[in-house]
Amino acid sequence: MTLKLIFSKQVVRTAFKLSLIVGTILGLINHGPDIFAHTLSDSQIIQIMVTYLIPYSVSTYSSVCSIRNYEKRQI
Repeated sequence: MTLKLIFSKQVVRTAFKLSLIVGTILGLINHGPDIFAHTLSDSQIIQIMVTYLIPYSVSTYSSVCSIRNYEKRQI
């Protein structure tokens, strides 16, 4: 049941949108000068990619918990 929620269209879409916004902001805050100077190292590129995974994971977790709590109250 939980995996079905994690990969549901609604949860994935919401998490993806949020991660694009928050990940971009965090990437610019943490690596802005190197991004604009085109001097990113390989490790910085990996860090930026991971930066997008964190808000995606948090949004997914939050959405799944909210949906499960809502469903429990409906029973």
